[in-house]
Amino acid sequence: MAKQQVKSGDNVTRWIVIAMVLLVVATGVFFSMMSQNDKENASLAALGGMKLKPAVTSTVDPDNGSAIVFNAGLPKVIDIWEDPQCPVCKNFEDAFGEYIDTLVREKKATVRFHVLSFLGDESVRAANASFCAADEGQYLDFHKALYAVQSPLENSGFWSNETLIKIGEKIGINSEKFTKCVNDGEKVDVVKANYDSMSKFGVQGTPTVFINGKLWERTSPNFDLGEFSAAVEAN
Repeated sequence: MAKQQVKSGDNVTRWIVIAMVLLVVATGVFFSMMSQNDKENASLAALGGMKLKPAVTSTVDPDNGSAIVFNAGLPKVIDIWEDPQCPVCKNFEDAFGEYIDTLVREKKATVRFHVLSFLGDESVRAANASFCAADEGQYLDFHKALYAVQSPLENSGFWSNETLIKIGEKIGINSEKFTKCVNDGEKVDVVKANYDSMSKFGVQGTPTVFINGKLWERTSPNFDLGEFSAAVEAN
């Protein structure tokens, strides 16, 4: 009888230990999720003052790598190849984004954005969302917003479909069509077409820029607006 009581006591102790372990694990998961949410909210706060500019219509050009094209047919043509997760692409956007936005909105050049996805699943999701935003006429501002909140680590888990939709909402893209497009991955075929076209156009990394078909290579250690704008105006 005494042996049975000891065995019963062991079982109780075991279940107490298991319960404590589960509680510790659950607490860790909870605080990890809270920490991730806090980081996400802090990043998205950077978009607080950003407002959508007027919509600009674009097209997708299968003959040029399924790029997102603005002002097709103008004599000056700029091709920009980027991956949304690429940190150097963020530096490029920070330096030249407003200038390129002006080229598009003032119809000074044909600008073709090649949205790549070779850095992983989050790049695929971000590229898909970018094409969804283009359907809303808001690629330029969504593109700017992506780089404004870009995670310093690739594939950190930050760019989920939920976060990409929140980015759209933060800047004023609130349509059900956009939400569905992001969640359903409606543009993954055209995202893949952009990726597959890299070798055809001799693109091996990002950012890569061509001005009237000629590769632009900076000579400055950093992205210098004067150097870039001079190269654009010279062509």
